[in-house]
Order: sequence, then structure tokens, then C-alpha cells
Amino acid sequence: MTQLFRSLIFVPGNNSRFLEKAKNIQADVVCFDLEDSVPDEEKNNARKLIQDALKSRQSYKSSIFVRTNSPKSGKIPDDLKTIIQKGIDGIVIPKVNNVAEIKKIEKNLLLLEKNRKLKPIQIIPSIESAEGVVNTYHIASYSKRIQAVVFGVFDLLNDLGIEYSKDSEGGRYSRAKIPVDAKAAGVSAIDAIWQDLKDIKGLEKDCKVGKDLGYAGKSIIHPDQILTTHKVFYPSKKEIQWAEKVYKFYLESTKKGKGATTIDGKMIDEVHFKQAKTVLEIVKSTSI
Repeated sequence: MTQLFRSLIFVPGNNSRFLEKAKNIQADVVCFDLEDSVPDEEKNNARKLIQDALKSRQSYKSSIFVRTNSPKSGKIPDDLKTIIQKGIDGIVIPKVNNVAEIKKIEKNLLLLEKNRKLKPIQIIPSIESAEGVVNTYHIASYSKRIQAVVFGVFDLLNDLGIEYSKDSEGGRYSRAKIPVDAKAAGVSAIDAIWQDLKDIKGLEKDCKVGKDLGYAGKSIIHPDQILTTHKVFYPSKKEIQWAEKVYKFYLESTKKGKGATTIDGKMIDEVHFKQAKTVLEIVKSTSI
């Protein structure tokens, strides 16, 4: 089944009530957070709460990831020691700058998985710095564990010395580059959060911009944002009908020993067939 990344919602790991409520969240990925939403004095408590929550994995409807602290924080070994167990689908690593950081973390994961007899878990690196943007393709293509990358706009803008405004285009180059590098590496890209919870129209517009840039979905911070992100990142009726036609006609063409074919005056070849197949897999996997 195709892993969907239309929505990745962050849930503070030190809030037991939020962790419990997350059982009913309909996001594609629920990400328990150990980083920005958790004060330093609450890190140990958050790890233990997440550890307990993972024991109830069957009660959650979504894929379950945990956002660790950043590589530079020095806290990742303690994070992994506590949270790597049955029930976790993957980890989001914030502020990844280069492959060396991922390599070190994966080495730690391998030991934990071996000792605890666990299957390999996924890694989603979060790109939040100028160095990370420059290295996105190398980061995204480093390991088979990596199925997606996240764009973290606020720390990037801070790194660039740009003040955030939802109406500005600060970080435009970086936002456009990340999904291109991700696609070249064969993985999905998840767009940055929309901070204004009351501005749903602004969220929808921002999602459409992200989709046009090649993002598969969006990071979100509240359940009320899920419906909008799923609506935008789910194929439209027109896209589904076109995919069905391309899939059918191209298969018929290949059975006749032909490659490219023409549909409604448009040339269709293998790349269009692959795109159509991806759309139909998404439709088959889920609904809005």
C-alpha cells in the first residue's frame, strides 16, 4: 500500500491528554514531538509518555512517528534508547544538515533494532538550514529508510536572517528546491506548516502552492487543518478520470507491442503511465 504524506501532524510528547486524543486523529502521519514543543526540563517525561503511548499502537488510526531532538542537541541517543520499540513506524529528525548526521543516527538505529529484534523503521529528515537545503538530494537518497523529507521554514528563515511573514516569499528558492531534490531521490516531500490556525483560506492557498511545487502533503499543527490539506493533496475528480484513461489505454498499447500512444490528442508514454498508477494507488489506499 502506498504510504501517504498528505498530512503530518505534530503532537507535543509531554502532554498526555494530547497523546490520548491523537488516537482519533485522521492525519496520514501522527508525529509525537520531543523537540520544539517540549521544554528541556520536560524531555525525560515526554520520552516516557511516548514510550507508554506506543504500547497502545493498535488504538491509533495513523502511522506513528516520533520527532527526536536535533543532531546538534546531543539528545538523540537518549531519545532513541527510550522510543525505539514495537509500535513506532518511524522518526522525524529535525534540522538535518548533512549525510554524516543521518549516518550516525542510522548506525544507532541498527544496533537498537538488532538488540530489540525490530524491523527497520523509517526516517524522515527535516530540512531547516541553508546547509540542509544545499544537501537535500544527498540526504534524501542516503538510505532506503528515507521515504520522505520535510521542509522546516521557520528555522531556515532564521538561518538566512529573514523575518517570517505569511504574505512574504522568504525562502522561496529553498521551498522550490526541496521537492525537486526529493523527487530525484525517489522520495516524497512534505511542505512546511501554516502557522495561522484561524486562516483556513490562507492554508488552502498555501497548500495549493505547495502542491504545484511538487509537495505530497503538509506539516500541520492542529486537527482542524487536516480536512483542508487532504482536500488539496487528494487527486481531483478530473485527475482521477484522466489517470484511469491513461492507465487503461497505455496497458492496451503495450499489449499490442507499442510504447507511446495518443489519448485525446496528447502523447502518452511510460512516465504518464507511472503518474496515473500513483494517482490510482492513492485513490485505492484512502479517501478524503
